[in-house]
Amino acid sequence: MKTEALIDVLAKGAGPAQPMPVARRLLPSLGAGVLLAAAAALTLIGPLPAAAFASPTPWIKLLPVAVLGALAWQWLLRTSRPASQTAPARRRLQAGWLLLAALGLGSLLLLPSGARMVALLGSSWWQCPLSLAALAVPAMIFVMQAARGLPVGPAHQAGAALGLLAGCAAAAGYALACPETSPAFVAVWYSCGMLICMAVGAALGTRGLRW
Repeated sequence: MKTEALIDVLAKGAGPAQPMPVARRLLPSLGAGVLLAAAAALTLIGPLPAAAFASPTPWIKLLPVAVLGALAWQWLLRTSRPASQTAPARRRLQAGWLLLAALGLGSLLLLPSGARMVALLGSSWWQCPLSLAALAVPAMIFVMQAARGLPVGPAHQAGAALGLLAGCAAAAGYALACPETSPAFVAVWYSCGMLICMAVGAALGTRGLRW
């Protein structure tokens, strides 16, 4: 068969490319992950009082999670274009995380020395990362399944970005029940949970995602 004829056969009925294939595949999965994480956290821990949403308490957690999620999404989009450079997106994510750490740990300097460890550890420092990672399991399953067949460049980077997105989805749900109020707590222990998700995602991506 001549090359031109083969191209005609392969292209027949293909139609226009679907717009934003990554968003179409993954946003419903991330939304479902947030809802399941929130439902589990609210059931197991209990919701914050309604009055808390008029205070900074939930927003101290939700805003950094939203920023990190947006940066992780940019990183993922870069990995979905195999010829694209991922380093700029990774540097922006690193800068965002460093800013979160600086703001969180810097907030400790505004406290009396005797209150700093209390603010850093809260009452749930040891369970926060593990709870967040556990709540991320449904989102991790959903996004990994949804990403199968999508074009990816470095599979471990795509997996890490997906894992971080799953961690952000879980953190958003967890924040609705988490009583901690310290920016330092969020900067350290939420980050630990999301880094666990990111590492798991990188491992899964290396095995399950292919260009």
